[in-house]
Amino acid sequence: MRSVLRAAIIACALLSAPLAAAQTQASPGEPVFTAEGFRAHVQFLADDLLEGREAGARGHRIAALYVANQFHGLGLEPAGEAGGWYQTVPLQERRLSGVAKLTVAGAGGDRAFENGGEVIIAPSALEPRIELEAPVVFVGFGLDAPKSGFDDYRGLDVRGKVVVYLDGTPKGTPSEIGAHLNREKPRMAMARGAVGVISLSTLLSEKTTPWSKRTPGARNPRMAWVGRDGKPFVETPHLRVTAAADTAAGEALFAGARRTVAEVRAEADRPGGRPRGFPLKTRARFDVVTEYRTTESPNVLGIIRGSDPALRDEVVMVMAHLDHLGVRPDLAGPDKIYNGAMDNAAGVAAMLETARAVAGSGARPRRSVLFMASTGEEKGLLGADYFGAHPLVPLERIAGLVNIDMPILTYDFGDIVPFGGESSTMGEAVRRAGERLGIRVSPDPTPEQGIFTRSDHYALVKRGVPAVFLKTGPMDAGGGQGGVTANARFRATEYHEPSDELDLPFDWKAAAKFARVNWMITRQLADADQRPRWYRGDFFGEQFAREAPKAERPAR
Repeated sequence: MRSVLRAAIIACALLSAPLAAAQTQASPGEPVFTAEGFRAHVQFLADDLLEGREAGARGHRIAALYVANQFHGLGLEPAGEAGGWYQTVPLQERRLSGVAKLTVAGAGGDRAFENGGEVIIAPSALEPRIELEAPVVFVGFGLDAPKSGFDDYRGLDVRGKVVVYLDGTPKGTPSEIGAHLNREKPRMAMARGAVGVISLSTLLSEKTTPWSKRTPGARNPRMAWVGRDGKPFVETPHLRVTAAADTAAGEALFAGARRTVAEVRAEADRPGGRPRGFPLKTRARFDVVTEYRTTESPNVLGIIRGSDPALRDEVVMVMAHLDHLGVRPDLAGPDKIYNGAMDNAAGVAAMLETARAVAGSGARPRRSVLFMASTGEEKGLLGADYFGAHPLVPLERIAGLVNIDMPILTYDFGDIVPFGGESSTMGEAVRRAGERLGIRVSPDPTPEQGIFTRSDHYALVKRGVPAVFLKTGPMDAGGGQGGVTANARFRATEYHEPSDELDLPFDWKAAAKFARVNWMITRQLADADQRPRWYRGDFFGEQFAREAPKAERPAR
């Protein structure tokens, strides 16, 4: 853990971070991206002084001031509220207060499960005290999307009941569609009349995110953004209880049922396996007490105005979330600060370096480019969703969005994964950038993780904006699988842990290369004759931008 004094020295030095000898190869007239320039941003943003940059906390406000001053120094114009750099996001923080328990009642008697053991119960945004008892229905994977081939509620009555569904989607579901459908499951349950949902871990989800990694955050506070009417925004207001269950609680819920938890998990673990739902013979009783406080946290926005009179009112947006997980005083061990060096100080650094390159090129982009360091991503994409609900630029003028979140930068990557690239012509910009740099473009190597819906771009995709979310891929620059090892190691030992800090084995030259890729994509989108378009027949384009002009998908 580093000292506050060192952080203060770094903060002063960063305002004039030097151009360094270590740099990526650049063509004549292209900006230079340096390893040291990238590192300087991460070194400050991930320092202990910023206390993990939690939304609503002092450390995040310091980080926001840093980004605003970087924007100012680069010559961007303020693009926040009232001519300033910030869009203030009002937040409701909610946390469990004392009681948080699920009791499963069946023929064999009652079994109680406390929050943080075999169940994780979310605090309620709307009800300070919940006492709910209802029958339980198993609904398979809980997918209610017949047009996409999923009809898990067929023949089941869940009105006034608690539904139990399996984590994730059936194996073989297209990655980005599966990610979207998985995130929509609570809304689907509410639309069918359910009053609560319990997500049951699977063999695959246990491999991807072991239950032991989930329970430490069981009592962490949750947040919602607050609308101008003073009410917290909740996507499922009639769903009174949301919970997750591991093996023991799952077995209790399935007691006396015609199939066991082990049987449905085994079926779900087969390619294309889709266990059918059925009523369970138990009842779920929830006792949950929640307390609240209000706070606020800023999005930081700066803009570079376009030069083309016909295109400058259109905007290409570049986004990276600035927040992380803050401080956990009750955490075992001496280090209690979640510094978030990779997640997402590295993403903010790439965004700032992209802004520097666009602003300093000497030739303004044809379209305007809007940069946003968002807040509350770790709390549920809150800053991005608030911006989508209260846009400072009309959404129809946002031509496309580039999101930068947690690139794994501990190896020299040889490929990139453009989440969302298969859905719109933005993928072609990624492909062209990759070709120029000799970097391959690869499909999602971990579709089971549902990454497409887990970062800020998704909040605007749902409002019809084409987006691409770039990650470093499974291949290293030598053609080996170094990225597989690096990604697996980070997710197993550093992801959402205090060890995600500056002493990770960063490859700063690779970081500079990653910034350059994002700049090339951004510049292509900003200078193209035609704005990005969804592909005809694409799931997301049809779902969220049905009336928008479409492009034909290129033959490959």
